[in-house]
Amino acid sequence: MTGTDAGLVLGVNLQGFGQRPAAWRTQDVDALDLLTADFWADLGRTAERGLLDMVFFADHPALSDPNVRAYGLLEPFVALGVIAGATTHLGLVGTASTTYNDPFDVAERTLSLDVLSGGRAAWNAVTTYDPSVSGNFGVDTNPQRPERYARAREFVEVVRALWRSAGSGEPVDHRGEHLTLAGRLTVPPSPQGHPVVFQAGGSPHGRDLAARVAEGVFAVELTPEPAREHYRAVKRAAGGHGRRSSDVTVVPGLSLVLGSTEEEARRRFDELEALAPDGYALRSLGTHLDADLTGLDPDAPVPSAILDREVDPATYGPSLGYHETVVRWVRSHNTSLRDVLRGFGGYGARIVVGTPEQAADTIEEWYRTGAADGFNLMIDEFPRGLETVVDELVPVLQRRGVFHREYEDTTLRGRFAARRRTA
Repeated sequence: MTGTDAGLVLGVNLQGFGQRPAAWRTQDVDALDLLTADFWADLGRTAERGLLDMVFFADHPALSDPNVRAYGLLEPFVALGVIAGATTHLGLVGTASTTYNDPFDVAERTLSLDVLSGGRAAWNAVTTYDPSVSGNFGVDTNPQRPERYARAREFVEVVRALWRSAGSGEPVDHRGEHLTLAGRLTVPPSPQGHPVVFQAGGSPHGRDLAARVAEGVFAVELTPEPAREHYRAVKRAAGGHGRRSSDVTVVPGLSLVLGSTEEEARRRFDELEALAPDGYALRSLGTHLDADLTGLDPDAPVPSAILDREVDPATYGPSLGYHETVVRWVRSHNTSLRDVLRGFGGYGARIVVGTPEQAADTIEEWYRTGAADGFNLMIDEFPRGLETVVDELVPVLQRRGVFHREYEDTTLRGRFAARRRTA
């Protein structure tokens, strides 16, 4: 593939010591580094050195065993504030649930970061499906999907109204089905006006919310053609809500385990998998398939009874987008459970185990054929894997003419606008 179209968007998902659960065991790191400002500031500086567009923090407001995988220990916007102070252009995307937050608090928190960072903040609006979260907020179970997304639409509407109040000075008086609020923000507008809005739901409800309000969409896709179908569907739906298709930037997750040769990358992948907690990949696959896979014959295919089972979108608890994507992928790779688990190394995201050039092949193909506007990179190890991306993968993408050589704008929204393209 040739030609110049340097509109590719690249972000990095900051997942503790890396996406691989054993990343802390294969690097010269201290277990407490995740709780230091220097660790996150250094990652931010490295990402900015590579001209990456943004860093992304997920949120998991529930206790988990750090001996299984150490991540999600800090509140996202506090950690992003540290990175903001260490960088000048890097976008800062933080997650906050519309189910378990207050809109005034989210509006104030995100706009404050946006102001202090010079217009680089974004809010990833999610509805939270993990059942381990509800107890932290005094409720027995999460609301069902239709109720969560009805509240989410209203929640985002109120937050955006509050952001507008920062510029107009006019108070917000909202009395809706799920929320009641009267007031205005005292935080002033940022250089980009207000934070960029992201959305990460892959269900029909999530895609509808994204089409209505999102400027960026974190997509879940494992293979190119379904990714292209999702890409076109989101863009069309945005048009149905009176928006331009180019107003929405679609960035699927992409897992990376890179080496100077494909053999080296596979050795690293095998080492990381061997050091992972027993049954980690099996439990992850079982979560996405909503099934207990323990006890299955590893040399037999995943039973069709698991893959053919219909789920009710209204009552299904886990991520519906992940479920649909993973089921579709398993069907096409179902030689044996053992082989499925090896190919499932991205834990629900597409994975490249190979050289920077091979990773660039996937990125360029998806970008040029309309499967993605960019990627949210899920890197095996931090800091080492991020340094490899910056020093070895980014130059390949620049030589191929798909990734920029300088930041086009100081604000995140300004950079998105500078790289808009017609779907």
